[in-house]
Amino acid sequence: MNQNLSIFTLVLHASLVVQLVMAGLMLASLASWTVIFSKLFGLRKVRAANEEFEREFWAGKNLNELFAEAARRKDGAPMERIFATGMREFLKLRERRVADSGALLDGSRRAMRASFQRELDTIESNLSFLASVGSVSPYVGLFGTVWGIMHAFVGLSNMQQVTLATVAPGIAEALVATAIGLFAAIPAVIAYNRFARDIDRIAIQLESFIEEFSNILQRNAGVPAAASEK
Repeated sequence: MNQNLSIFTLVLHASLVVQLVMAGLMLASLASWTVIFSKLFGLRKVRAANEEFEREFWAGKNLNELFAEAARRKDGAPMERIFATGMREFLKLRERRVADSGALLDGSRRAMRASFQRELDTIESNLSFLASVGSVSPYVGLFGTVWGIMHAFVGLSNMQQVTLATVAPGIAEALVATAIGLFAAIPAVIAYNRFARDIDRIAIQLESFIEEFSNILQRNAGVPAAASEK
């Protein structure tokens, strides 16, 4: 590719609309990469924190001790916050002299399901942005290409003799918009699919913990509060 048809030159000589499309796509690509790296490290941290709490939970420690530690900890794992929510509701119902084990279990389970949904919403934050970038960017780039080609042909209509050398720069300028659109869309789609799969695994892990902890609470429904064990 010669100097006159370099990418930088093509962008500079594109029409204003095409340049705005390219600038918007580059901003979308930059924002999507920011989300990708943030989500990559965030999900890794969530998985590590959940695994650490799960090992501590099944180590045989007393439930009241675990609850006291979870209440003191400000930045705990999602699984730990779900546990604390369920345990808090369980103890609160006991303080109200609720003797029915079914009512105790239902109240704790509802509290944990609500906490689970809040945690899942937090984990899924910005995931829809990647989906939007992945689905919309190619069409935005195609719009820039169509506009650029139309603008190029309008300019060529004033020429008496049209050759490939006169057509090529205008077409190339327009096609750069499609290339930038694909550059923004492809990483966003790949990252979205990867993160969606990882989040599904985290959700299954949390749901399994809720069921297992509910079984433990059911066994402890008739045990005095100070002696709650697994």
